[in-house]
Amino acid sequence: MLKFIKKCLLIVVAIGLAYGIYVNVINAKTVDYTKPSQTKSYPKLKNHPNAWIDVSIRKHRVYIKDGSRVLYTMYCSTGLNNSTPTGTFSIENEKGTTFYNANLNEGANYWTSFKNHGEYLFHTVPIKQDGTYDKAEAKKLGKVASHGCIRLTIPDAKWIYKNIPVGTKVVVE
Repeated sequence: MLKFIKKCLLIVVAIGLAYGIYVNVINAKTVDYTKPSQTKSYPKLKNHPNAWIDVSIRKHRVYIKDGSRVLYTMYCSTGLNNSTPTGTFSIENEKGTTFYNANLNEGANYWTSFKNHGEYLFHTVPIKQDGTYDKAEAKKLGKVASHGCIRLTIPDAKWIYKNIPVGTKVVVE
């Protein structure tokens, strides 16, 4: 009887492990960097004057919130080796449509500064020197990958660039 119980327990554990691996494989989808993170419309911030940005490094998500209510969720990549600063910051005046850093051999589009006036940014996935998107780097969206900035899909970065006002609170945790 004890052998039977051990076999049953072993089968249950094996099925549980297999199911867990299956679920993780299903959930490990590649994010399309050319599309918004969600199919719903971006929030109209005039209806949410107290909106703020909550960045989860652990979940690789940027949440646009009004109080504790999530208005929109974006996929993101944060910094390798814990290089994305944590704390409370705010959107700064510095922003632009394109930059390229020859020392790093990459740049990005639709950048918006949130710390140290141009050092830490929200921006698109990286671009190459010729201005094309680096598809190998784009595939890393949703995982740690950057030098400390917060990488987003092209439409998500463009929306932040065009819509989030200077002074908006940014919490990175």
